[in-house]
Amino acid sequence: MEEAKSKKVTGALLVAVRIVTILLVVCLFVPGLNPSKISGLINKNLSLFTSGLFYNQLTNNFGRCINKGWVQESTLHIVFVSSLVMIIGIAICAAGGCMSLGERKLRKLGSYFSTLGALIAGVSFIGIYVAYTQLQNTGNLKKVAPVLPNGFTILLILVIIMLILSVMELIILPKPNQDDKYEMLPKYQLFLLLLPFISLCFVFSYLPLAGWRFAFFQYKAGDTLTMDKFVGFKWFAYLFKNAATRRDIVRVIRNTLAMSFLNIAMLWVPMTFAIFLTEIKSNRFRRFVQIFTTIPNFISWVLVYAVAFAIFSTDGFLSTTLVDAGIMSEGKNFLLGSNHVWLKMFGWGMWKSLGWNAIIYIAAISGIDQQLYEAATVDGAGRFQRMWNITVPSLMPTFCVLLLLAVAGILNNGLEQYLVFQNADNAQYINVLDLYVYKLGIGKGIIPLSTVVGMAKSIISVVLLFVANKISKAVRGESIV
Repeated sequence: MEEAKSKKVTGALLVAVRIVTILLVVCLFVPGLNPSKISGLINKNLSLFTSGLFYNQLTNNFGRCINKGWVQESTLHIVFVSSLVMIIGIAICAAGGCMSLGERKLRKLGSYFSTLGALIAGVSFIGIYVAYTQLQNTGNLKKVAPVLPNGFTILLILVIIMLILSVMELIILPKPNQDDKYEMLPKYQLFLLLLPFISLCFVFSYLPLAGWRFAFFQYKAGDTLTMDKFVGFKWFAYLFKNAATRRDIVRVIRNTLAMSFLNIAMLWVPMTFAIFLTEIKSNRFRRFVQIFTTIPNFISWVLVYAVAFAIFSTDGFLSTTLVDAGIMSEGKNFLLGSNHVWLKMFGWGMWKSLGWNAIIYIAAISGIDQQLYEAATVDGAGRFQRMWNITVPSLMPTFCVLLLLAVAGILNNGLEQYLVFQNADNAQYINVLDLYVYKLGIGKGIIPLSTVVGMAKSIISVVLLFVANKISKAVRGESIV
């Protein structure tokens, strides 16, 4: 009974340590919780992580104060070093938190790490407070504006809690046996391997959703969001009430859907390419073709346009060749003009992504049981019969998954390709939804309206994903969600 109770207490303590560890790591990247912002001159958007790694960012606005003698540069050095020490301490705590997922011996080591990290982070608060007191003795309080931020108190409390919990962990955790090893269950190992990617996914895919709040405010870049700027659904109504905006939206959606349907209609091309590629008998030639078709995926659209300009511009290779051959009397810029814009963009996109998109099909083909091909050969099936009756059906589940994802992303064309290829002649045909949002927000500075359009695009994409998933489940009996 006592052993079960002890395990329960230990488990609760470990959970608490992990929660505090996560909070400490999050505090590294939240500007509002930066304990190093001890002056009004420090950028309000500066996080603790940036403060401890980039000295120029920390001291960017202190040049005049240092020259006037209001702030000693040594004070800023103290803040910088203290921030760096705090980052190191939190990193050690994070390592201890990861070790707490291991077996008894590894958990014990993790508790030492957590204690050490909390002590190191605690020492850094002394340095920050010393720098704060030095700023209070400045000759120009109004200009320097020394302040002890809320992040200082919050982070200090978290570090103290971490220190208390880690010391308790050291006391409560039983001493490991001599034959114990520093081990961790495979499920926790896999979780820790996935954790960086999960974090990046959260930061770049879910955290930006907080920006949706701009759709409900009269906001301009650099402003602060206050309730006196709250306008409710004004920008949502503006999207439909303004005739010019309605026309723009209709034209943009037309272009977006046209290019997306072209991509969906040709979704079989990478699969076909992969099938024929795997049928090549020469390994050397097959590798050459695969590398040659995959490399364009890693070339930026700016460089792609540079190549296109060198070939298809008025003084480009193609135009010069045709003029020299007497086929044309003068050079012509083939990149201009509004004819077949959608097909041109599709062609460039297909050239750039064909080899890359074929990789997943090549991987699926390598997983097909070779005995099926051997049995078909014995039955007299030719190469194309084997491809049609074995390879293609085996690739259909992969094709259907990619088709579902393509349908869900029907409004997501990206903007880089269309931005670099856009000109006065093709503007009305090349302006897709992502490029339109970019122009509204970055080009014209109408951030609330661009946020509304982006919100609508995201919501519609999610709805399309679930609709396509339902259809797939009804037709094929399989789903991906």
